[in-house]
Amino acid sequence: MTFSAKLEAKLEKLLNSYPPGRRKSALIPMLMFTQDEVGSITPELVQEVAKRIGIPPVQVDEVVTYYSMLHKKPMGKYHVQVCTNISCLLWDGDQLWEHACKKLGLGHKEVSADGQISLEEVECMGACSWAPAVQVNYDFHHHVTKEKFDQIIDSLKKLQ
Repeated sequence: MTFSAKLEAKLEKLLNSYPPGRRKSALIPMLMFTQDEVGSITPELVQEVAKRIGIPPVQVDEVVTYYSMLHKKPMGKYHVQVCTNISCLLWDGDQLWEHACKKLGLGHKEVSADGQISLEEVECMGACSWAPAVQVNYDFHHHVTKEKFDQIIDSLKKLQ
């Protein structure tokens, strides 16, 4: 499996930042970087990452199935995550989640028909002091109200 020249350079730098025998530490960042380019963690991607790190593919797959930020099916160009853990729930995160589902016409880990937006309910973003929290790709939004959520989504639709 080949990647863009930019990603190949990034992966090489990542792998070389760990001494031999410790390259397994590069697994999660490598999966994140490759997922961003490929769109999801495919069986071929699992094989490739395992080969590059020097571990059995089953160990890569164990990590992929454990971490919720790694996806075996493509998510939208804009992946919207709404936290519904306890701190966000105390600030109406559950109502925000319901609003997000209604606004987007999507449920948990569903993707819009045009592939532009996906929606996911997540457990914790580590933003408890700024609840409720929403993440779009790698951008965090804090103290999100229904109105602020609508503004975020409307701004994404303008980018399409």
